[in-house]
Amino acid sequence: MSPEKTEVLVVGAGQAGVAMSEHLTRAGIPHLVLERDRIAEAWRTGRWDSLVANGPAWHDRFPGLEFDGEPEAFVPKEQVADYFVAYADKFDMPIRTGVSVTGVTRNQDRAGFTADTSAGPVEARYIVAATGPFQVPLIPALVPDSAGIDQIHSSAYRNPGQLAPGGVLVVGAGSSGVQIAEELLASGREVWLSVGPHDRPPRRYRGRDNVWWLGVLNKWDAEAVPGSEHTTIAVSGAHGGYTIDFRKLAAAGMVLVGRTEGFADGRMTFAGDLAANVRRGDANYLSVLDEADAWVARNGFSLPEEPGAREIGPDPVCMTDPILSLDLKAAGIGTIVWATGFAVDFSWLGVAPQDERGRPVQNRGISTEPGVYFLGQPWQTRRGSSFIWGVWHDAKYVADHIAKQRGYLSAYGGAG
Repeated sequence: MSPEKTEVLVVGAGQAGVAMSEHLTRAGIPHLVLERDRIAEAWRTGRWDSLVANGPAWHDRFPGLEFDGEPEAFVPKEQVADYFVAYADKFDMPIRTGVSVTGVTRNQDRAGFTADTSAGPVEARYIVAATGPFQVPLIPALVPDSAGIDQIHSSAYRNPGQLAPGGVLVVGAGSSGVQIAEELLASGREVWLSVGPHDRPPRRYRGRDNVWWLGVLNKWDAEAVPGSEHTTIAVSGAHGGYTIDFRKLAAAGMVLVGRTEGFADGRMTFAGDLAANVRRGDANYLSVLDEADAWVARNGFSLPEEPGAREIGPDPVCMTDPILSLDLKAAGIGTIVWATGFAVDFSWLGVAPQDERGRPVQNRGISTEPGVYFLGQPWQTRRGSSFIWGVWHDAKYVADHIAKQRGYLSAYGGAG
């Protein structure tokens, strides 16, 4: 079969691939986007039923199209997926769905690459991997199947009725873990939540949403410190958006435990760091309030004061007398939900160097392998890189780089 040819092959049509296609379209660069499922499939089927965007509609979007409805609303996941389909239609993007890319090799006798796909080979001078950061669910190898406890990753959780009868241990207290744990508690389940180190920003403060404060305080554009790891963020857009307060969750009946450490003889063990983790989150929360107040004073904005936001409730018993070991069956726990994040899988992209954890070796999306690019990776250029609005700006940087490379190649008539 003769290969199909294009100048840029974009792999993936989630938010990253759609953003990439817009900028390539604007630059007049021929390209093709291949997606193994549907556009923005992860938003439709990759998360729980009640998921909403974690930022308000006015913010969590691309510049070229607004969401219908209330700008301050937190958009349900199906509407987010529909938004990206509408965005692709608006720009008449060359997206082909239902096509998987299984491998990429560098051409030996000519420039560019050949991608093996389920629809036949595709040749391209440039490859953009826009498959996102949430590819391989991570479940620690702690609890064996023989323990008789159902185990699922948060990406496989849909709703409380899906789980086996009994209590639930949720491991991981970022946005996903907390929202799932709270939904389970509201459904009448007994819930234990394993809380590790985290940041805990306010959802709203002085009449402005957290995403606005991150913007004016220049935190969205903060660059990663070399060697730094991803920080767990406890913030929610559920129920109209609210500030996560672990003390209030405990008061409502949720049992908090520290970071999960091990399992043996039917017992899960936890570090004695619960109080320290919660207080670290409190300190982060109060630091954001301090910065916001200083910004208001410095810029002369007239925003309503909110002294009640600084009130921190009493420590619950689970903080003052932490549980360090728990017999899961004796506690009636039938399911563990692992909200423990994801790894990436670029095994199909063997032409691009990867580090010891399988992450691409790249700088602002530009691989050390000429002609290969990445998009949608956490902290790719800034804190906002893996978020909806942030990936749009990163895509422009990558498209501009491709345009510059095309300019060099055309300088001497395209020879070489």
